[in-house]
Amino acid sequence: MLVNRLGYSRRVSTSGTVVSEPQPTRGSRPAERAPERRSFLERVAEFLSPGPDSKDELIEQLAEAEQRELIEPESRAMLEGVIRMADMTAGDVMVAAPRMDMLDIGADYDELLAQVIETGHSRFPVFDGEREKIQGILMAKDLLKLQRAPELNLRTLLRPAVFVPESKKLNELLRDFRTNRNHLAIVIDEFGTVAGLITIEDVLEEIVGEIEDEFDDRDAAASGIVSLADGSHRVAGDANVAAVNDAFGVQLRLDSFDTIGGLLADQLGRVPRRGEAVDVAGLRFSVMLTRGGAVRWYRVAPVPAGEAPPDEGDG
Repeated sequence: MLVNRLGYSRRVSTSGTVVSEPQPTRGSRPAERAPERRSFLERVAEFLSPGPDSKDELIEQLAEAEQRELIEPESRAMLEGVIRMADMTAGDVMVAAPRMDMLDIGADYDELLAQVIETGHSRFPVFDGEREKIQGILMAKDLLKLQRAPELNLRTLLRPAVFVPESKKLNELLRDFRTNRNHLAIVIDEFGTVAGLITIEDVLEEIVGEIEDEFDDRDAAASGIVSLADGSHRVAGDANVAAVNDAFGVQLRLDSFDTIGGLLADQLGRVPRRGEAVDVAGLRFSVMLTRGGAVRWYRVAPVPAGEAPPDEGDG
C-alpha cells in the first residue's frame, strides 16, 4: 500500500485497479471516544459542584434561589410542598373518623337533603346501621334523581368506595386519584377499622396551600373568620384574639396572646391535634385542619346545651 501527497493510500485490488482510500488527518479523533470524554467531564463537574445530599439541603437551595430572585416565592412554596409531601401519608392529613360527615342509607330523602345542604360537601360516605359499615359513596348531585324518581333505591345510586391504608404515601395516592378519576378515599388502620377519609383536595392543599372555592367569603377570610352554611364559623389559627372577641361577643383575655391558636394551645397545654376540640367562653373550637405542627383552621360553634363550658379564657 502506497500513500500519495494528498493523504490518500493506494491499494491494488484483485483486478489490478488502484483504489484510493482517505486517511485520518492528524487532528482527527475516533468518533467512538467522544462519549467517554464527555462522561469524564460530567463526572468532574459533578465532583466540583455536588448537588444536595438531603431534602433539607434541597429546600435550603430553593430558599436561596428565591432570595436570588431566580424563582418566585409562590413557586418556591409549591416546590417545597412537593418535596415535603413525599414523606407524608394519608394518616397525616386525613379527616378523622369522628369528624366524618356521613349519610345513613336508611334515612329518608328530606333528612339526607338537609344534611347535604348543611355540610356543603359534594361526596359522602354512606353507612348502613353502623358507621363502620360503609356501603359506598353518594354524589350530592345524585340526590336529584331521588327527587325526580322516589321509587329509586338509594343503593343503586352509590359508587364503590375506595379504601387505602393510613401508611399510603400522599404522592402515590395523588397518582391513584388521577389515574382512577376518584376524588375521595376511606382511610383504614392496621386492624381494618375506618380511621378517616381523605380527598384529592386535602392532598393538593399540601402543595398549593388552602384551596378556597366560589362560596368562600374573601373579605371575611382576610380577618380569618368565615361563616359556614350550618351557622358555625371557620376561624384561622392565626386569627387575632380581638377579632374573635368582636365576632362572637366574648371576652377572651388579650394580655398574653395575640392569636387564637396561641391562646387555645395554652388552654390545652399543647397544640391540639386534628379531631380534638377545646371549649372556651361558651364556644367549642374543633380542629379542622393542621399543617406544619400548627392548627390552620378551627370550626367554632356554641357549646351544645347541657354541657357546662369551662370558665378559663374569660377576661
